[in-house]
Amino acid sequence: MPKMKTKSAAKKRFKITASGGVKAQAKGKRHGMIKRSNKFIRDARGMMVLAEPDAKKVVKNFMPYGGGI
Repeated sequence: MPKMKTKSAAKKRFKITASGGVKAQAKGKRHGMIKRSNKFIRDARGMMVLAEPDAKKVVKNFMPYGGGI
């Protein structure tokens, strides 16, 4: 059987932590900042660790070998 490929889009957007979690950027910060509250903009800074069910989906479907780590 051939190897599965890691999705290029996924390896740019997600990082696998040492304990197996998945880190991703916060959503909703690409455009339209004027309508967002200052609290939302502050809270959406940096990287967030995805919830366990979401992390499993990302790893299984898009990054079967850990995304080139």
